[in-house]
Amino acid sequence: MKKELFQIEKTVLDLEQSHLKRVLRGTNSPSGVEIEFQGRKILNFSSNDYLGLANEPFLNECAIQAIEQWGTGSGAARLICGNLKIHEQLEEGTADFKGTEAALAFSSGFAVPIGVIPALVGKGDTVILDKLSHACLIDGAKLSGATIRVFPHQNLDYLEKLLKESSGKKLIVTESVFSMDGDLAPLSKIVALKEKYGAWLMVDEAHATGVLGGRGAGLIESLALSSQVEIQMGTYSKAIGSSGGYVAGSRKLIDLLINRARSFLFSTANSPATSAVSLKAIQWIQSEAGKKRRDLLSANIRLLSQKLNQISKDQTFLDQQSPIFPWIVGDEIKAVALSQRILERGILAVAIRYPTVARKKARLRISLSAKHRVSQIDQLIQAIL
Repeated sequence: MKKELFQIEKTVLDLEQSHLKRVLRGTNSPSGVEIEFQGRKILNFSSNDYLGLANEPFLNECAIQAIEQWGTGSGAARLICGNLKIHEQLEEGTADFKGTEAALAFSSGFAVPIGVIPALVGKGDTVILDKLSHACLIDGAKLSGATIRVFPHQNLDYLEKLLKESSGKKLIVTESVFSMDGDLAPLSKIVALKEKYGAWLMVDEAHATGVLGGRGAGLIESLALSSQVEIQMGTYSKAIGSSGGYVAGSRKLIDLLINRARSFLFSTANSPATSAVSLKAIQWIQSEAGKKRRDLLSANIRLLSQKLNQISKDQTFLDQQSPIFPWIVGDEIKAVALSQRILERGILAVAIRYPTVARKKARLRISLSAKHRVSQIDQLIQAIL
């Protein structure tokens, strides 16, 4: 019998036995707070569609119009012949939204740090990451060849220690709203430290864009730090309701990335439809209608915070500002069982396990939409009890 070179079957079996195997589960409806999942209608508390824009009629119409004008695909990479006017308009709109000189659109949020970090640092330099930084930030740091140092989550004393010890160019990398915990980075203090030690700061605003700030631009805007953060990045695929990623910063930074960011250089340009929708959504988020939708989301965050505090023995959500609520279970098997139990009651809140989170830190990742109703939040609480 021929020996399997890559031992795929054994690896999959090991995943099954350790209760870490994932499977794809089909959804037969558009994104929303109510979806058709595994053949029945359920309440969705697992989506990143925080403002409910992923199936908004005016954005659907925007996509149709963009296809009629530009077609379905861009046809090439941006530096070949795929640089359409709609891409440039999206980048201008993104830069204005984020309060920077310029911006650059990528095919996905994951593609941004994969291209950006290796374009800025390399051997002899240092990338310093918060321990809970997203996988894309970690992978971008690894690809750069720079020395990687990690500080315990939110531990600024340790961050300062690493800044003192590090050599070469120093790049601090963090999320602003952490994707699995929903807590906020202490950005003002991090900015003070990077200024003190001559470092640059890269902030992933994926889960803050569209949610925080007076115009919905994110935590950086909320703290008035746009001019002090060298690299802002994020995605159009969460609160903005479209797809793709962006980086925003100085004109010189963007000029460099156009020439050096490999995940930009060697990718076909974003589709015209998603680019048009991203731009339209960004403009809408800053409008009066957008503010009302963001206010609804804030109200839902306050409501769920109160209700979870009432039933929780070990966690508090008193200062919750993001729509991400980690309901910590700990044991992976118990977390999967709880997720399955509430699914049987008609509610989707997916269990998050290692390696997405640390071992024995398994949880339900509950995420809110502005379109969740009070009665639906009550149903979630009853299902968890």
